[in-house]
Amino acid sequence: MADTDGVSLTPDELERVLLDVARDAVAEADAARDAAIRRFTTLYASAPIGIAMAGPDGRVVEVNKQLGTFLGQRPDRLTGRRLTELGFADRDCDKLAAGLAELAETDLEEFKARVQLAHADDAGVWADIVLARLPGDRPGAFYPVLMAADANEVHTLQETLRHQSIHDSLTGLSNASRFHTLLETALGPSASGQVALIYLDLDGFKVVNDGLGAGAGDQVLRGVARKLKEAFTDHDALVARLSGDGFAVLLRGEFTASQVITLVEGAMEDLAEPIYIDEHGVGVSASVGIVVRDVRDGSVEDIQRAAEIALHRAKESGKAQWMLFDPELDARDRARYRLGAEIAGALENGQFELTYQPTVKLAEPDEIAAVNAGLRWRHPEFGDLPADEFYPLADTTGMTIPLGKWLPTESLRATARWRDRYGEAAPDVCIRLPKRLAIEPDLVAMVKEELDRNELPAKALRLCTDSSSLLDPRGEVLDSLTVLADLGAKLVLTVQGSADLELIPQHQLAVQHVILSGPVVDALADGEPETAVRHLEQLVARARELKLRIGAEGVRSAEHAARLRRHGVIAARGAFVAETATGDQVDQLIEQHTGAEVPR
Repeated sequence: MADTDGVSLTPDELERVLLDVARDAVAEADAARDAAIRRFTTLYASAPIGIAMAGPDGRVVEVNKQLGTFLGQRPDRLTGRRLTELGFADRDCDKLAAGLAELAETDLEEFKARVQLAHADDAGVWADIVLARLPGDRPGAFYPVLMAADANEVHTLQETLRHQSIHDSLTGLSNASRFHTLLETALGPSASGQVALIYLDLDGFKVVNDGLGAGAGDQVLRGVARKLKEAFTDHDALVARLSGDGFAVLLRGEFTASQVITLVEGAMEDLAEPIYIDEHGVGVSASVGIVVRDVRDGSVEDIQRAAEIALHRAKESGKAQWMLFDPELDARDRARYRLGAEIAGALENGQFELTYQPTVKLAEPDEIAAVNAGLRWRHPEFGDLPADEFYPLADTTGMTIPLGKWLPTESLRATARWRDRYGEAAPDVCIRLPKRLAIEPDLVAMVKEELDRNELPAKALRLCTDSSSLLDPRGEVLDSLTVLADLGAKLVLTVQGSADLELIPQHQLAVQHVILSGPVVDALADGEPETAVRHLEQLVARARELKLRIGAEGVRSAEHAARLRRHGVIAARGAFVAETATGDQVDQLIEQHTGAEVPR
């Protein structure tokens, strides 16, 4: 108003006009501010989320109705408390404090997190919170604001999904994925102390499922899971279900192998206690493999492999057993398993050959009645390997059938060759079929095809079996041998006592030959004890009643053979003739016994 040049109003009039303009401007500003406050208040009061505003010191000065309802408190009961005190547990309070610190110390506009806020009933409620800052009335000052949205349902759903992803749905135990993750952690670079890995497989669980149904099987698995959880509670134990009836336990800390074994034996005793399903008390046993080692001794794959090997060895020992991993035994087993893996290639490359054990007539020791055909592996590195070193491995690698088929194919071919050369002087061939081959559906067709291909009568083939094969509960071995006997093959039964012999009339077997074996033969190796002779004569008398031809195996000397002959045995094999012979050696024996000359 000092410079009024060019203004026609008097100073008093100009002052009055300007004051009117100023008053109008102030009125408009007040109206806009009041409208903004009303809008903020309405938004604050009606927002669907909880809001708490605090002063610069972090104490709550205003709370909306939604936050009070969410936390089960009257809003005025929350004012005066620090924002950090709204957390339920220490970790939640610490997270709120960390968020406020970030807002104060950085240019961060907001801080987001999921925390539990304290509810009036001393429980926690999950909330997705946002911490923000409102400008203060001084430079650098700000007013913290907390906004909270209900996350209970979302959190519960996420936790449920997370639990399902790492736990077995049937038993509630950890699943294989979580178990492997925690095993990796237990053997991680920062780990120390001991670790024990225990693998358990239920024995014969298929019987439960087949006999009582899958529902009963599920109840048994849940019962097993509960017993294992109760048995393994120390050493930070983790129990998991890895497969259908396979479980695992991980122990961490400081302990000895004997302490772990004690826990395992206790668990096995608990498992043997019946689990009742309706009126059925179902007891189960488990085969258990145990590994105890320092966390720095090898990788996750090493300890898992060791546990699997120990478990496999426990099963081989008769089940319902535990086995502690033995590194020295493992080194020997590795060589065996290598052989098992090489069988297929060895068969393809012609590394197997036939061996024979001759059976001679005791009345005419120069006459070969039959030869028992077997297999020998001419390994390029380990030399000649007998069947008992590789046949068990063939079972584990699925090579029993190919090896089993190769044996009759090649031995019948050799028999045909002998018949062409020596006529009636040629021996029959006797084959002991592996059980897996004896129940093969196409066995009969395969044998008939080989007999026809070599133009051999079925009577040239003898099939040897024993009582354990005949007592197979499903009767598959017996069925196959009966059909082959109907074709004309001769059945030979190895017996050690009267019970074995009585299987023949009991099952109406078309057996023509019996071979005495074991103690009944061994007892006469160096003399003729009265009891042993009486037992032998009873067996021979009963065999004659059944019109059977009687032989013996394991005969050590000519004197041994003579004693057996005096008491009714008519044929024998063993060291007194030859333990094993090649095809060429059998040729020589036939020539020696018959005076025949091999055609050149």
